Order: sequence, then structure tokens, then C-alpha cells
Amino acid sequence: MQFERYEDGVPSWVDLGSTDLVKSREFYGALFGWNCPPGPPEAGGYSVCDLGGKTVAGLGPVMNPGMPPVWLTYVNVDSADATAAKVAANGGTVFAGPMDVMDAGRMAVLADPAGAVIGLWQPNQHTGAQVANEPGTYCWSELITTDLDASKAFYGAVFGWDAVDQGPPGGPPAYTEWQRDGRSIGGMMQKSPDMPAEMPPLWGVYFAVADTDATVAKAQELGASVFMGPTEIEPGRFAVLADNVGATFNVLQLKG
Repeated sequence: MQFERYEDGVPSWVDLGSTDLVKSREFYGALFGWNCPPGPPEAGGYSVCDLGGKTVAGLGPVMNPGMPPVWLTYVNVDSADATAAKVAANGGTVFAGPMDVMDAGRMAVLADPAGAVIGLWQPNQHTGAQVANEPGTYCWSELITTDLDASKAFYGAVFGWDAVDQGPPGGPPAYTEWQRDGRSIGGMMQKSPDMPAEMPPLWGVYFAVADTDATVAKAQELGASVFMGPTEIEPGRFAVLADNVGATFNVLQLKG
């Protein structure tokens, strides 16, 4: 699906903070077919990757030396400054910005009250992913948290998101969908006991693929590690991987 613009409060972009941009460009180019030309020196070599000439994701250096590599989701906002003010007023922390990124747009990076990190993007010349929800492109972001109720309150206040719980009533939700004006835009789940104790609350990124099993096999050939092998879930078949620099991401073969 192609996008010319995104509405306020809708995730619009993902990028990788990498510890080795050359390895990351090679990995995602081979895995998803992305073209990732190195960006200008003043942008730290940040690559705006494209698939078939349409922008899909970014690859850049980690924000601070010593940070682990990580995929970051950005939510499109009408005003990064106004949204950042809501973050601070509702128990979150603004780590960086708001700041202009040349003529591309204005950004900020924040953490919710439980510590999960997400970005803000106020577009100028760069409007976000021009294609999504197709094989080789971004399709979903999912919050894994230790506090569902605090997360519902925070993201509702900051982005105007509604939280729609899935599963039988009366107990903890099996899954929560984030919705904006009735449209599903992301997900949330409670951190489970089988997840690593040291894993903090986080926003995971999903990429659509045509064949999860084949993608996992290809990723392993390229140096990836498998955290969870191909598994059936309601939307389709997914897997959890760590790329060749150690950044975790999900792949999802959608049903139908």
C-alpha cells in the first residue's frame, strides 16, 4: 500500500540505529531487497532506504556511542513541540529534541512511564514510508510493557489512541490493539514470564514478508540469530530475529 502522507498520531516511519552501517546496509539489502545509499556526512551517513523507488525505512548510526543497535518507531505528529510537552506532562521522558533534521522534518525521541522508547516525526520534505504493509516493508509496531494500564493512559493522552482489548472479558487482555479514529495502528501486550528478565519494555517493529520460513532461513544465511522460529498467530505466521549487528525485529507473513 502506498502513502503520500500520514495523519496525526499514526506511526509513519521506522529506522535502525546501527553499530555498523555497512553491515546493516548489506543485510537488509539482501534480505528485503532494499536500496540503501549512504546519506551525507552531516547526517552521519543516514540511509533512506527504498524498495522499487519508494522509501521504506532508515538506517543510521546509534545515537550515542555504547548504545545497543535498535529499531525505532516514529509516530507522525502535527507538532513535535506540542506533543513533547504532553509527554512530560503525562509522566514520560523526552530524551532528545524536538529538533530539526535539516529540511526533512522535526523529530524527538521519548520514553513512556515504563521506559519504552518511541519517536516523534513532524514531516517537512520527508513524509514517512511511501510504501508499507507489503512484503519487504514495515507493517506493524507493538509495545511490550510491564504496565498495561499506565501505557493506556499515557498513549491516550499523548497521541489520542484508544486501547481495544482482545480476549475474554474479566481477565487480563490477551492482546491490545491501538486504534486512532477506529483504525488499528499498533499493538500492545504484557511482558510474559518466558521473556528474558533483563529485557526492558520496548516497541518492537514488524516487517511484512511473503514467506516467513524462507525469510528466516535467508536471514540466518546473512548472519541473523533466531529468537523465535516461525509461529502461527491470528494475523499470520511470524518470527523474531536479531540481525547481523544484534538488532531485534519481527517478520510477519500475513494471511490471505
